[in-house]
Amino acid sequence: MDTNAGSFVAVRRLAGSDRAAGAVAFHHSSSAEVVTGSTAWIGRGLSCVCVQSRDSDARLSFDLTPVQEECLLRLQNRIEIQYDSSNIEHQEELKALWCASFPGTELRGLISEQWKEMGWQGKDPSTDFRGGGFISLENLLFFARNYPKSFQELLRKQNGDRAIWEYPFAVAGVNITFMLIQMLDLQAVKPRSLLGAVFLKLLSENDRAFDILYCITFKLMDQQWLDMHATYMDFNTVMKSTRRQLERELLIEDIQRVEDMPSYKLLAR
Repeated sequence: MDTNAGSFVAVRRLAGSDRAAGAVAFHHSSSAEVVTGSTAWIGRGLSCVCVQSRDSDARLSFDLTPVQEECLLRLQNRIEIQYDSSNIEHQEELKALWCASFPGTELRGLISEQWKEMGWQGKDPSTDFRGGGFISLENLLFFARNYPKSFQELLRKQNGDRAIWEYPFAVAGVNITFMLIQMLDLQAVKPRSLLGAVFLKLLSENDRAFDILYCITFKLMDQQWLDMHATYMDFNTVMKSTRRQLERELLIEDIQRVEDMPSYKLLAR
């Protein structure tokens, strides 16, 4: 592990008598405690999973319909927005994420130790948005509002036989946004792979297709995590497996809407 890479927040599951002690320190979840460690795995995850070129990518050029071109431009405009901690709108969205995550629990400030309980690296979440931009916050909030049952299950690590050291929820969410942008080559003028072209067809059917795909990906990643009995050191491997599954599903011939993807059924409202 690279000790110069900063710090991350990981979640350790507690069992038996440890749960009572954990509940005193962390009132939002009686089953977890927060610890810190190196962020080297997060950085490697972004470069290894998302930026690497793939031999299977067909670097072709696909013409867009006017509708697809307009949908892509709107999404690209969202992708280009960086999180700005001085922007009131961005601050309000961050507060809204807290309220959706921990309803009924007062947030003591935009800079607070409370944020670590959601799986941010430190007490200031704004420093974690560099990789994903403002859209990564929008993705998390969309997930919390539209699929609250699945969101809470992942946030609180409620399902399955969990690892002793769990992935940090919020930071994983930013990684997923970044991975999808790279996988679908969404910053290109037009698609350069079949995968990107297929996604644009889904986007033209539903302009929230990227947000829904994000939710599918998060839930699928957690399912892969459980199936692989992974710990946070396996995060890169889990993300690679998740990407491969997404690629297979997006290329299924009769997928006409993002909701037609087999993994969509993993989501619960």
